[in-house]
Amino acid sequence: MSLKFVNPQTVAKPAAAYSNLAIVPPGRRLLVLAGQVGNRLDGSFVESVEAQFEQALANVNAIVASEGGTAADIARVTCFLVEKPMDGPRIGAAIKKAFPNGLPAMSWIYVAGLFRPDVKVEIEAIAAVI
Repeated sequence: MSLKFVNPQTVAKPAAAYSNLAIVPPGRRLLVLAGQVGNRLDGSFVESVEAQFEQALANVNAIVASEGGTAADIARVTCFLVEKPMDGPRIGAAIKKAFPNGLPAMSWIYVAGLFRPDVKVEIEAIAAVI
């Protein structure tokens, strides 16, 4: 059984590209991912907040794939950003690319800083794989 993404009619529609609720069916293993940042496999960081957002999402998907899952198995993501992205369409496209089969439950939180000054984005995730 697949995860089910729902926007109940008893609350307002999502204010952006996400689902209000992700329902995990029985028999799935939960993966709780540490915060992923915008670094490449070699450890180098991409520059802009938009590029770091894209890379962090790719890192999340790569970790889920390492356990046999796909983007469709990601139930929730929490995005921490130190600055507001200037290129909204690029962010929207990154979300659609990362989650082509359904938008997970998602929160965005703007913070004063992360663990290093060059880190602009950190994304935590919870996935449920078979």
